[in-house]
Amino acid sequence: MAKSKPEPQVLSSVSNALRILKSFSAIEPTKRVGELAESLGLAKSTVSRLMSTLAHEGFVIKDKDSQSYRLGVSVLTLAGIVTNDLDIHKEASPVLHKLVNDTGETTHLAVMDGLDTIYIHKEECYHPVRILTHLGRRNPSYCTSSGKVLLAFSDEQVVEDVISQGLVSHTRNSITDPDRLRSELEIVREKNYAVSTEELTEGTRSVAAPIRDYTGRVVSAVTVVGPIQRMKEYKIRDIAAKVIAAGEEASERLGYDERFFK
Repeated sequence: MAKSKPEPQVLSSVSNALRILKSFSAIEPTKRVGELAESLGLAKSTVSRLMSTLAHEGFVIKDKDSQSYRLGVSVLTLAGIVTNDLDIHKEASPVLHKLVNDTGETTHLAVMDGLDTIYIHKEECYHPVRILTHLGRRNPSYCTSSGKVLLAFSDEQVVEDVISQGLVSHTRNSITDPDRLRSELEIVREKNYAVSTEELTEGTRSVAAPIRDYTGRVVSAVTVVGPIQRMKEYKIRDIAAKVIAAGEEASERLGYDERFFK
């Protein structure tokens, strides 16, 4: 009879410290001890000790006036190491920069984390009016173009998990019907790109295409996003062609060879 693998030993103090760090976001960049204790279900004294330790190591910084904390430079340092070491980040960076020049709009590199989509790299456009986006911010996958690309090429169970989690309406254009989402993902697979028009944020439109690794697996999505006043409907096909080409170039840089998958 095969032995089951032993459960990994988990230090509660380390786990709680990591939970605290992960609770910060672009929407909530500052936190107070009381807020953290309530949201994480921990004692204030425990949170206070952990925050003092994290502050000593540079992972959080305390504002003496407001008594709130924000993430420190040590987090940024580690983030830089991770992104610089990611093959997808290194190989796609020049592709995104070229795509900005080709389309005139901001480009992103997105990956799935759990059931959400996260931007891990961004190349800004040169227009004075830009769409405000945040690296590391979690976006619902079903109402972003990059998320729909990643869902379209994910296992079917991932799609069903997103649906079971609930398709919440963020704008009047958000997809909230499960069958409509499944149909749209099928279209994404056929066209090899996805479009999102005011589905998460009003006044914005984005176009995304897949990036594959050497095994043919879709590991990321390249996205162009801008205001609908500039990214007009009649431009979508031309923009999509450029985004698809960028995704193909990034895929080739990761070792993908389409000839082996025909």
